[in-house]
Amino acid sequence: MLDIAVLMEAPWQDDDAWEPLATRAATAALLATPMAGLIDAKPAIELSIRLASDAEVRALNRDYRGKDKPTNVLSFPMLDADDLARLDRLHGEILLGDIVLAYETCAREAAERGISLADHATHLIVHGTLHLLGHDHLEDEEAEAMERIERDVLQGLGLHNPYED
Repeated sequence: MLDIAVLMEAPWQDDDAWEPLATRAATAALLATPMAGLIDAKPAIELSIRLASDAEVRALNRDYRGKDKPTNVLSFPMLDADDLARLDRLHGEILLGDIVLAYETCAREAAERGISLADHATHLIVHGTLHLLGHDHLEDEEAEAMERIERDVLQGLGLHNPYED
């Protein structure tokens, strides 16, 4: 079973929309990968999504990545490739990882793209979930594969292609 916890801090507006949005985005990302079975898996799989400020994300980015600036999304996987490959043999509740979105950066990027903050956050949660599942974009081939999954997931959710000019 997949359990998604959404934690929200100011300046994100505390309304009831973010938890269903995050659940829909993360679930859609999982369904588009070979890890789709995690949704109904035993043991329980937990994913944490934190909606934070740019200041918090800047501190995390500095402390964990050595980059002293905010970014739109950070992912902190708790499982490596070997753990992911043997999830069916693990017991108890398993934390897949954490995703953190920076409000001011996300809001600015959404405005620049002419899309809603909710649509941009959906894309970033899909992107972050794929990182937790071992996907990356450091090499061109990896980036193309990850972007293809993101485009397919977002299209399935009725959203724009974030990689179009």
